[in-house]
Amino acid sequence: MPSNYFKNIADGIRTTAKGMGLTWRHLWAARKRRMPGDVRQDDFFGQTEGRVTIQYPLETIPIPDNGRYRLHNEMDDCIVCDKCAKICPVDCIEIEPIRATEEVGKASDGSPIRLYAAKFDIDMAKCCYCGLCTTVCPTECLTMTKTFDYSELDIRNMIYEFGNLTPAEAEEKKRLLEIFQAEKEALKVAAKAAPEVAQAEAGAKPAARPPFKPVMKPKVAPVVETETEMKADNTAVEKPKAPFRPVMKRPVIPVKEVREKAEESVPEAPTEEKPQVSFKPTMKRPIIPVKKVPDDTAEDKPETSPDEEKPKPKAPFRPTMKPPKPKSE
Repeated sequence: MPSNYFKNIADGIRTTAKGMGLTWRHLWAARKRRMPGDVRQDDFFGQTEGRVTIQYPLETIPIPDNGRYRLHNEMDDCIVCDKCAKICPVDCIEIEPIRATEEVGKASDGSPIRLYAAKFDIDMAKCCYCGLCTTVCPTECLTMTKTFDYSELDIRNMIYEFGNLTPAEAEEKKRLLEIFQAEKEALKVAAKAAPEVAQAEAGAKPAARPPFKPVMKPKVAPVVETETEMKADNTAVEKPKAPFRPVMKRPVIPVKEVREKAEESVPEAPTEEKPQVSFKPTMKRPIIPVKKVPDDTAEDKPETSPDEEKPKPKAPFRPTMKPPKPKSE
């Protein structure tokens, strides 16, 4: 439709004019340039007008003083204590110390230096830039510098050597240390053999060391303090008193409280339950009735009055194992 055709032409002209206006505005603002400043400034990221790019490496952004970048060791202050190598989490520091026969010098803080650093290598390709090695350094000779652009084509060039001895000097220091230790051991042996040589020259044999015999110390009787002591001529002489020794008195605890605490601390003895006797069934034997035999002497007995007759108590039943009697005819 004709209306849409002209409408699209109008939209194209309007958007083109808007984009060109934005371009011409930036081009006009490019006459100015963004001034370099410290990243710690509040308006560092607020400078949005003008040219904001820098011509690196001719121009660089200011680096903060506490930035953690490449490590550097000042060997004149290093005492080769090996603390930085021990605390490094990635083992990027390698040290080979050699002990000196005498004091080499002193660090800037007055610490004596008694070791040579035949090897002090830092592999920055392994470094994680944690800064722990600079924290534990006692003389603060190991620091992190502001150098951040140290890229290399060969990774072996990332190893920085700070040793203060050449290979020839390191071998010489090791040889001198071996000679010093040998002389020291010889002096110890000579000091031990000197008494034996003196006795041998005198012609006397070295006395044998007596065997160890334990001795029991006698008990010291307690000293009884007396104010005076009589002599033979009946003159009184004062005897010195023993030195005062303070004694800490123990607090008196009532007997009742002691007994109550003792009763509470004693655990109750567990009562032993008697084992129940196992049930054993028994079989009762049958009771066989016994017939009474008539007594012929009953007629001879005198008759008694009913008042005189008293019932006799019945004997308790007692089972017996006697065989049954035969029945009488």
